[in-house]
Amino acid sequence: MSLFDEDVPKKSTPGTVAVGEDLSRLSEVELEERIDALKAEINRTQKELEQRGTIRDAANSIFQK
Repeated sequence: MSLFDEDVPKKSTPGTVAVGEDLSRLSEVELEERIDALKAEINRTQKELEQRGTIRDAANSIFQK
């Protein structure tokens, strides 16, 4: 390992997305994979938010009686 190896940005692990990552080094395929990963993460986050809303609504219905 040379002294300058740490200056070269490392690509993220496939399937993971680093916010703010330098996109200029990614290929078109990698950019498409990144978009797919981001969409999957958005869907996962939306489902979690919906579940929390359902739990909150259930708790409110119990405690507001």
